[in-house]
Parts: sequence; structure tokens; C-alpha cells
Amino acid sequence: MKNKIRIAVLAGGWSGEREVSLKSGKTVYAALNRERYEVTMYDPRDALEVLTQRRAEIDLAFILLHGKFGEDGRVQGMLDVLHIPFVGSGVLASAMAMNKRIAKDIFRGVGLRVAEEVALNRGERLSVDRLMDKLGASVVIKPVSEGSSIGISIAYGREEILEGIQKAFQYDEEVMAEEYLDGREITCCVLGNRVLETLPVVEIVPDAAHSFFDYEAKYKPGATNEICPAPIAPSLAEEASSCAKRAHRALNCSVWSRSDMIIRDETLYLLETNTIPGMTETSLFPLAARRAGMTLSDLLDRLISLSLQHYRG
Repeated sequence: MKNKIRIAVLAGGWSGEREVSLKSGKTVYAALNRERYEVTMYDPRDALEVLTQRRAEIDLAFILLHGKFGEDGRVQGMLDVLHIPFVGSGVLASAMAMNKRIAKDIFRGVGLRVAEEVALNRGERLSVDRLMDKLGASVVIKPVSEGSSIGISIAYGREEILEGIQKAFQYDEEVMAEEYLDGREITCCVLGNRVLETLPVVEIVPDAAHSFFDYEAKYKPGATNEICPAPIAPSLAEEASSCAKRAHRALNCSVWSRSDMIIRDETLYLLETNTIPGMTETSLFPLAARRAGMTLSDLLDRLISLSLQHYRG
């Protein structure tokens, strides 16, 4: 096949999710159809200068840099400056989605249901009593701008709340405490630009060794039972699909996203939206795509096609 599309897979990077990013990158690198694409993999942490020098040889960058300096708009801005088109959301959408507090403000603004929260900044006075008065004694504590559940705790009572806040501040200057929603966790993947479609909803059931879908539960094979399609009422599946699309549009996402939710007492709450979903062998987006009849290679073709359409307008 002549005129292969030249793809630069970007993986690795500088964040706490570096190893996961490398796994995503290697999975995508191996699955891209070599009859259609000429593929090169770059780790920007070590090959940023090479990437810059070869920018004229790249038709499209496939960003798989999870977390800070990858999913937060910074690499997207650099690629814009270098005039390298890329898969996924631009600077603004990436930055807003990565900041959980800002994303929740946007979700509320379009009428999406989210958990109550208290934002905490390093150095500010903290009243655990006021926090518990608003959120209750069971609280989820998380860094505002981290992914893959890094730094997250579920805390029960004053001492655990203080410990969880200290832990989260190891990863970020701003921390968010949320009311704990005890329910079923699901996720819904979105594909598209102007016209959006969703893949089958996935239910996430960590095994008994994990109290929630933490880093190990996400990436250790066999640590989580991922059920697709999720065994939920059709009305809830429809609501989850609508919620994921509305979140994608509210943040001005492009090409793809994955929104995580909790169902508590048959009521759906949006947790967050991911603009660079994981693409490892245990990741949720490839699983949902398989249930929709797509191989990983098919999914990558679709993402690349949507990205090129986005740049052509």
C-alpha cells in the first residue's frame, strides 16, 4: 500500500503513570496495521529532541501519555506548536478533564449529577469537623490532577481522613475530598467528534482484596472482574450513555473519551472523564470495543480516522 500514514506513538513520559503509559504504547504499537501505517514509537522523556527534529516526518501522533505532562494538555500544546496533528482532545479539554475540581464545576453547569466535595489547598487551615459535617464520616480523598487512582484513599472517620489528606498532598498541591458513594462502578466509552456514539457499558467489580478500583486493581491481571455489557437495567445503560456523551461535549473533547460513574440506589453519579483512556491488555476501552465487534486494530483505525477528520474540519 502506497502513502502509508506515518504514526508516532508517544508513550512513557514523566508522570506516576509512566509504566502504564509504556504498556499502552507497546500494545498500540504492536496492533497498528503495518499495511496502512508506518509506525515509530517515542518516549518524550528521553526522545523529545528527536521527536522535534522529525516533526515533518509525522502525519499523526497517537498520544498515550497518561497523567501529568501528557493527559493535562501540555504535550498537546507542544504538538500544536510543532504543527503535528494528534489523536484525541486538545489543550483546553485535556486540561479541564485532568483537573477534577474544574471538571466537576463544568459537569454541574450542564446538569450532570456529581458527588459533593470540599477542595483543599496545601497550607490552608483545615477543619475536619466541617468537612465531615458536609460530606459525612466516609470520604474519598484524591489529588485533583492525578490519574489511575494514584494517591486516592477511602477514609472512615477523622484519623483516616487526616491520613488520606496527607497521602494525597504527596502528589498534588490541591486535594479534593468527596462524599463516599457506595455503589456499583461502571464506565462508558465515547467515540466521535460532532456525532458521538458510545460502546457497551462496562461494570467494574474489584476482587475482595481491593476496597475500590485502585491502581493495582486497574492494572494487575485478574484483580478485577470487568463485565461487558454491564448487567444493569436498560434505562440505566441508556442514562450512562447519555451522561458520557454530555460529559464529552461539556469538556469539548475530541475523538474519544471514557467516563466513569457510580450507581447508588439506582441513581447515577458521574465521577470523572478520561481523555486518554488506557490501552493495555487489561484496559476497559479495548474490552468495550471488542463487545461492539471491533478488534483492537479496528479500534485504532477508527481513532485515527476520526482524528484525521477532526483536522480536516
